[in-house]
Amino acid sequence: MNEVAEILGVSRDRAYALVRKGILPAVYLGRQIRIEPEQLSNWISKGGKANE
Repeated sequence: MNEVAEILGVSRDRAYALVRKGILPAVYLGRQIRIEPEQLSNWISKGGKANE
């Protein structure tokens, strides 16, 4: 999540909040949250905003 937060220019807490709200696509593997690079790129290219 640190890497995702850095790419989006937000805090790690904000990145987690985006996942919890269903704004940022993610896959849960047990307690671990996985965001595939392709999904993140697609989300950004489709106009995804971290400040939503």
